[in-house]
Amino acid sequence: MKTYNILSIDEFKTIIGNNSRLLGIDHGNKNLGFAISDEKKKIATPLKTIQKSKFDILINQINEIINESNIKGIVIGNPINMDGSLGKSSQSANDFAKNLSRNITIPVTMWDERLSSEASFKITKELGTNISNRVSKLDMNAAAFILQGAIDYLSN
Repeated sequence: MKTYNILSIDEFKTIIGNNSRLLGIDHGNKNLGFAISDEKKKIATPLKTIQKSKFDILINQINEIINESNIKGIVIGNPINMDGSLGKSSQSANDFAKNLSRNITIPVTMWDERLSSEASFKITKELGTNISNRVSKLDMNAAAFILQGAIDYLSN
């Protein structure tokens, strides 16, 4: 079983190849939001939200998504502070990424997710989605926003 450390986005790009689906993860305090890309890495689509539980249960759920959707790489949102410093949330996301990378066989990278939750909330507001629906889908929409930023970068 090949394991990867957390890769820079540029190292990640060289390993994942051209036609590969990616999984985006928004690591929150209570939930994990998931999004997937199409094989050509053009569009990120919200997938689901999973409530945090024991790590081995999460690994099984993530492996299930990887296998069902033929995922070749994972992009995890890194909630860097607005001033560029790393706070508790960023440390928690990095710890999650390290633990995840030890338990899966595909590459993992981190992506700056500043304002992703706020942006996804505003987008759904502009689409006329009611407030309870926006809140319930916030994590997976934030994951899609994170993943879209990463795939836009990867396409350049």
